[in-house]
Amino acid sequence: MPMIKGPAIFLAQFAGTDAPFDSLENIAGWAAGLGYKGIQVPCDPRFIDLDRAADSKDYCDELKGICADKGVEITELSTHIQGQLVAVHPAFAPQFDGFAPEALRGKPQEQSAWAAGECIKAAKASRNMGLNVQVGFSGALAWPYLYPWPQRPAGLVEEAFAELARRWKPILDAHEDQGVDYAYEIHPGEDLMDGASFERFVDAVDGHARACINYDPSHFVLQQLDYLGFIDLYHERIKAFHVKDAEFNPTARQGVYSGFETWANRAGRFRSLGDGQVDFAGIFSKLTQYGYDGWAVLEWECAIKSPAQGAVEGAPFIARHIIEPTPHAFDDFAGAGTDRDAVRRMLGICA
Repeated sequence: MPMIKGPAIFLAQFAGTDAPFDSLENIAGWAAGLGYKGIQVPCDPRFIDLDRAADSKDYCDELKGICADKGVEITELSTHIQGQLVAVHPAFAPQFDGFAPEALRGKPQEQSAWAAGECIKAAKASRNMGLNVQVGFSGALAWPYLYPWPQRPAGLVEEAFAELARRWKPILDAHEDQGVDYAYEIHPGEDLMDGASFERFVDAVDGHARACINYDPSHFVLQQLDYLGFIDLYHERIKAFHVKDAEFNPTARQGVYSGFETWANRAGRFRSLGDGQVDFAGIFSKLTQYGYDGWAVLEWECAIKSPAQGAVEGAPFIARHIIEPTPHAFDDFAGAGTDRDAVRRMLGICA
């Protein structure tokens, strides 16, 4: 069994305009100083020129060298924001408009085309960096109709996933050309928000081998989904792993939907590692058992604890949970060579 790599950290929640969060060199040094061995890099111009990275292996080698000099390596490129814009329902267009370049504000079709192109560029950049996985969101067209009241008209969900597949199939084909998986973060607010919706999407893209999963148990806790059983079902498609904690504490006043409360007052809320309810020992065991050999990447989001403290605590937490796989069965010492005649005698079978 291979060994999970880590600890690593997703930079998106830490990026800023002040040092050390303002450049790849600075933030790489910050992460290394906290004990991280890898950084998951959002396709943000503060950290990467995606056009150059898609066209130039020399530039990608330069970025890798900057990170190596600081003591970390790039684990994956993230196109969460770009993936989100591939498919946006008009009800949410104003909220996501800020994700697009200024020239495309208020132009959903142009935004979708731009986002698809950025995801394809990131696939080429990933190949130039020697990376096999890219992570991101799927976007959503059906999400406003999640709850089946008022009754959904026949064919609405099917058409939504057919359209999502039409938009993503060329992107996934481009990833196939580059030998890079696209690992969707299964996430409420995306049309790919649980196992059933992921399966629906995979069917719609004809079982595309590059349609994979960025496993994040926190989103499953908030949905009350069996996140350990999820690994049993989908381990072959799990190609990335966000280590993020959460808790769900229903009351007589609120449950999964949490009554429009703020994050700190919701029944389900994200927490820093070790402060929530996620069984990380079980997760690391199952992923190791199934041969997951990717990175364990901290994604910090917490309704209570500061990002600074969460980042400091994250590296040793992940390191403690990474399992060194056993090279042999624990009872090998009692084993013996195969003796067919002896086996048959033990079974009472006459020679």
